[in-house]
Amino acid sequence: MEMGEDLRGSLPQILKSLGFTKYEALVYIALLGMEGATATEIHEYSRVPRASVYPVLDRLVEKNLVTVSHATPKRFSAVPPAEGIEDLLSRIEEDAHRAQEILSEIYAKRVTVERGDQELIWSIHGEEKVTSRLRDLIGGAKRRVQAFTTWAYLERVILPEISRLPPSVGVEVITSRWEGPVPTGMKLYLRTPPAGPAGQHPGGVAGIFLIDNEKAMVMMGASEEAPTALLSESPGFLRFFNQIWAMNLAMASPGDQ
Repeated sequence: MEMGEDLRGSLPQILKSLGFTKYEALVYIALLGMEGATATEIHEYSRVPRASVYPVLDRLVEKNLVTVSHATPKRFSAVPPAEGIEDLLSRIEEDAHRAQEILSEIYAKRVTVERGDQELIWSIHGEEKVTSRLRDLIGGAKRRVQAFTTWAYLERVILPEISRLPPSVGVEVITSRWEGPVPTGMKLYLRTPPAGPAGQHPGGVAGIFLIDNEKAMVMMGASEEAPTALLSESPGFLRFFNQIWAMNLAMASPGDQ
């Protein structure tokens, strides 16, 4: 039996763009023109090598593009294109959305490089990712945690992590106000922020966090925006934000100890 002229045209190539292999496209097209064909008949009609026919049919069955009867010999039929291709497109769309989500997470955690001395600065976007990374940093502190941020963020995120730290880790906090008792061993400093966007520190910085004098995370973003944080261990980055910490500490007053 001879194949139709369409098989020598562009149809197999179009199907390849939907995820078909060359042999899958040839077998599916062949089955559309046959009713209940055996593997031998499919081989003869599609010209796909005999040894490849069964593996191709198995894959098409898994893709819900071919059905199989359990007669002897087995007979195969194509699922009508209106049903089979629609189902395939739906699954492709679902996979594409899932891939986009995963790739977006990777992109949000991308690493940027300072061109001067090749020091790494990590950019983290989104409240969940920023908060998760900050909790990890605080929980991993060995000697010292310094935090300059709002009371709301302190209460919600920082204090629960600080409470789990061993007494050997020193904690210093600069904030605009404080409610309740101060944890034992914490050094608290109150600093009234200048006029500016609600919930932000000078220059739009929502938080500065220094860990063991080895890592610095700086969180930015207005209250209605998803926060972005920069994280680095580079000496220049640490030096700059240590200076900002020291400047604000000089303008703060000791809280209840």
